[in-house]
Amino acid sequence: MTASLSEATRRLEAAARSALHAPSVFNSQPWRWRIDGGTMLLYADRGRQLGSIDPDGRLLLISCGTVLHHARTALAASGWSAEVERLPDSSRPDLLARIHLGAAVPADPEAQRMAAVIQRRRTDRRAFGDRTVSEDMLTRLRRFVEFEGAYLHVVHRDQVPMLALTNEHAAGAEREDPAYLAELHRWTNRPAWRGDGVPPETAVRPALRRVPVRDFAPGGNAGLAAGPGVDKGAAYVILFGLSDQPTYLLRGGEALSALLLLATADGLATAVLSEAVEITWPRLLLRGLLAGVGEPYLAVRLGYPVSGQPVPASPRRFPADAISIKK
Repeated sequence: MTASLSEATRRLEAAARSALHAPSVFNSQPWRWRIDGGTMLLYADRGRQLGSIDPDGRLLLISCGTVLHHARTALAASGWSAEVERLPDSSRPDLLARIHLGAAVPADPEAQRMAAVIQRRRTDRRAFGDRTVSEDMLTRLRRFVEFEGAYLHVVHRDQVPMLALTNEHAAGAEREDPAYLAELHRWTNRPAWRGDGVPPETAVRPALRRVPVRDFAPGGNAGLAAGPGVDKGAAYVILFGLSDQPTYLLRGGEALSALLLLATADGLATAVLSEAVEITWPRLLLRGLLAGVGEPYLAVRLGYPVSGQPVPASPRRFPADAISIKK
């Protein structure tokens, strides 16, 4: 059964609203949706690009890929097919994708599991406990990432020190950069009505970690303690692709979304580590962990939290600020 235009618009709007919970660099939410009948267009919002750490828009494209996958997941979970055109190489560089709503189909059970955790997924910067992430789980995550057109490298135990060193070098370089410090201040001191950025209540106070975690509250007002865990059981993975061309980066963001949603649905906590890809020479070191076979997009820390207390939700933009509907 094919939806009427009015119903198609409602279905797409519901998917776009759900997708607004997607993760993004500095919670910048650098996307815009435009709905016209049974078609929904995804645009990059260049005004939300982070100039100091993302001058080429790599992280912006990955962020937009996460919102695209969130929308696709919401549609599949509600029992609708969708045709997706990825267009970041077109003559309109801000137009990234077009979704055409298809026919009603049986709801996808795996998409339903992932859609059910969209609103409660969090970036958990606290230390994880001693319980290890199983090989079966990592294999399952790898399959989902590859289905989305990217790849996943599990950082071997003897590679973790190099990942830690790479992150620490990148973080140290950024701490010496006035442009970065100004941008960090901008995105961690947002008025509540903006519905974006990283509020101090979600930041974690500095502590000894296997791999350093970005300090989002350098003024000392972080709302969370790292906790008693020391990341002993944490797994570190590197999401990578064959190229850093726009289409590959967009697909990398879709793969990141699949990774985070599936991990959350299966009881894992997650935290994206992007410092090492934000500066060229640490990114080259990270590429070395891949034995030169791909382009690193992001690292992700996976594990089981020690605390039973949920991380506070990050703010979200009002739908009207990010979704427009042609009347």
